[in-house]
Amino acid sequence: MSISVQIKQDFESFNLDVAFEVPAGLTVLFGSSGSGKTSVINAVAGLSKPKQSRIVVNGEVLGDTTSGVWVPPHKRGLGYVFQEERLFPHLNVRKNLLYGNGLARERREVVSFDQVVDILGIGALLQRRPAELSGGEKQRVAIGRALLARPKLILADEPLAALDEPRKAEILPYFEQLRDEFSLPILYVTHSIAEVARLATTVVAMQGGKIARVGAATEVLSDPSFTPMGVRAVGAVLEATVAQHHDDGLTELSANGVPLMLPQLPHAVGHKVRVRVAAQDVILSTEGPKGLSALNIIEGTVQSVRAGEGPGAIVSVDTKAGRVLARITRRSAAALGLSEGVSCYAVVKSVSVAPQDIGTR
Repeated sequence: MSISVQIKQDFESFNLDVAFEVPAGLTVLFGSSGSGKTSVINAVAGLSKPKQSRIVVNGEVLGDTTSGVWVPPHKRGLGYVFQEERLFPHLNVRKNLLYGNGLARERREVVSFDQVVDILGIGALLQRRPAELSGGEKQRVAIGRALLARPKLILADEPLAALDEPRKAEILPYFEQLRDEFSLPILYVTHSIAEVARLATTVVAMQGGKIARVGAATEVLSDPSFTPMGVRAVGAVLEATVAQHHDDGLTELSANGVPLMLPQLPHAVGHKVRVRVAAQDVILSTEGPKGLSALNIIEGTVQSVRAGEGPGAIVSVDTKAGRVLARITRRSAAALGLSEGVSCYAVVKSVSVAPQDIGTR
């Protein structure tokens, strides 16, 4: 399964010119507001018709301006989860869910009604109308309706943007389930680093209507030169496995054999997780630290030191656990003598890693 997209379109504020091909999984279109993310996803959905485009999903051509092919939106077989849930207010949850199913009976069933209800935990909501639901409950129903449309591809346009942090934390695991348990490609739009780190199989990073980077989340987010959301958002992603739960409320992870201590996680031993470590939460030392309260001390080698326009610098450290980024001052980098090949230690406080920065993989 794959998604291939080529689009050229001139807008008043910018020119959209993108071309990318990505494998199965959850692909995140990532970038700041106005970078063209929604324009791309709407073209894939058929909600807009660019001047030049070719869109292919799993080998099926949905649009090709050169050959004159343009499949209308209702015949594309896609499921769309919008930023606002867009449920029918006069229908209860059951009828909202079945509406999508009724439009797609000629297509292969992806998941049954009962499975959707069970997976999304909405059995108690079936007789309620949208006005009686919380924001998180509405988005779960919207996800279920998209699944029951028997889609070839799920499109999600900033589906968490309208939710507060507790509701975002409620919905993120359901997108992880969609990614891991169904053989459905997902095209997901966001400008949230945390969502990219948790969800992305592949990242398509956009800037000013162009493609800036395409690659795995661990590669793109760990690149010190990639700062589309500003240096305060820079951070690396480590892949680890739950090794042990301790009685003092900590969970021990193993990142390629390197132990990491975090506040207790709900996952079972052996579960694979992703951990985003913000660069501003990493301290560097050229000597083995002693007498510190921080529990995570990771030995590594400086890969690069990238100075910014101000007083700061981003130091990239290669470790056995994976690449770690540290945001420090240029003065500190000079005082420590940090340069390519220098051995050092990356120090990370356990409590500096927020729950929303930890996801499954």
